[in-house]
Amino acid sequence: SVPLPPWVVEEISKNPDIVYTDRSGRRNPEYISLGCDSVPVLRGRTPIQVYADYMRSFRDRFSDYLGSVISEIQVGMGPCGELRYPSYPESNGTWRFPGIGEFQCYDKYMKASLAAAAEAIGKKEWGGGGPHDSGQYNQFPEDTGFFKKDGTWNSEYGQFFMGWYSGKLLEHGERILVSAKEIFQSSGVKLSGKIAGIHWHYRSRSHAAELTAGYYNTRHNDGYLPIAKMFANHDVVFNFTCMEMKDREQPDHANCSPEGLVHQV
Repeated sequence: SVPLPPWVVEEISKNPDIVYTDRSGRRNPEYISLGCDSVPVLRGRTPIQVYADYMRSFRDRFSDYLGSVISEIQVGMGPCGELRYPSYPESNGTWRFPGIGEFQCYDKYMKASLAAAAEAIGKKEWGGGGPHDSGQYNQFPEDTGFFKKDGTWNSEYGQFFMGWYSGKLLEHGERILVSAKEIFQSSGVKLSGKIAGIHWHYRSRSHAAELTAGYYNTRHNDGYLPIAKMFANHDVVFNFTCMEMKDREQPDHANCSPEGLVHQV
């Protein structure tokens, strides 16, 4: 994936909380945390304003090619251009397939949002951080209290947390697509967005690896329908990975089902 520009990296060095952070305090420099989408943390501009300025610059620079040579623009909304949290970072060896990954909600902006959401429903004690029993990057669902078969994911608290965590991701996508639609609306190009095909542990009840990435998809909840509706509202093409993968090609211990995932989506 394309790294953040040097001037943004410089701002991160001054304020490390503007990137995603896990429970252990590891910072992920792949992408700016959506927790500060509307906060002027980038030399007086918000991240959403910077994304919009970049899209305008692209439109103006390539205006002669839009609608002819360039027929579709995929709008990046997260790490690797995908609308998700960086819950399974491979680059530095933190995560290995088929680990469940970790929630990325520990920068100060995400923590403040979670605290406010918990207080708003009269459950202040739920706002201190993410689930304490959600395990580590390379564990399996049954190793954890949160993701195991009858784990905390399906409790009132789990539903609150996952509703907030996945809801923040949807809001982030909405903000970017509103800007993109306005900027490219008369250019003749089609807009698309990319969703990650997280097929490991799909056969488990909690769908742990999808949850840490921000897709609230479980045995009881469809995590992709709200995303598809948002894309449809903005006339954005839904790009999805792992379309070509077969269940029989996956290791048994990983509880994979790329075919089941594709069928659902």
